[in-house]
Amino acid sequence: MNYRNAKRIVNNCIDCEIDHPVYGWIPFTCDPMDVGAEFNVLELHAQMDADPDTAAYVPPTQKELDAILAADIRAQRDRILINVVDPLVSNQFRWDDLTPEAQAALKDYRRALLDVPQQDGFPQNVVWPVNPQDTGTSDGNE
Repeated sequence: MNYRNAKRIVNNCIDCEIDHPVYGWIPFTCDPMDVGAEFNVLELHAQMDADPDTAAYVPPTQKELDAILAADIRAQRDRILINVVDPLVSNQFRWDDLTPEAQAALKDYRRALLDVPQQDGFPQNVVWPVNPQDTGTSDGNE
């Protein structure tokens, strides 16, 4: 199997490109424990492992880890906005059914969610705002 751009990654795997007989050069993660490929992965792994041109594993920097964590937190925040808050805030019928106090609480909650990335200690230390629906303050029938 022809390969190029081999680079060691975590868990004894090697990222590379292989010359696929149908698709040409495609990305491939060579895991020596893989048994589902149509070729001998263990043999390919041994070949790349012995190749001095196979790049060494370089662990991610703290800055890279922080960027990944920050993106995960923003995605979690966005899911809360999309699935919990915005269906109430953007639906005029639902919004009108809420008391003024419940509306204010949801507005504050939405703003606090948007401000999560501005917290001191972000992304390692995040204090998630409390959903007013969980405290009973957003019920329109108070």
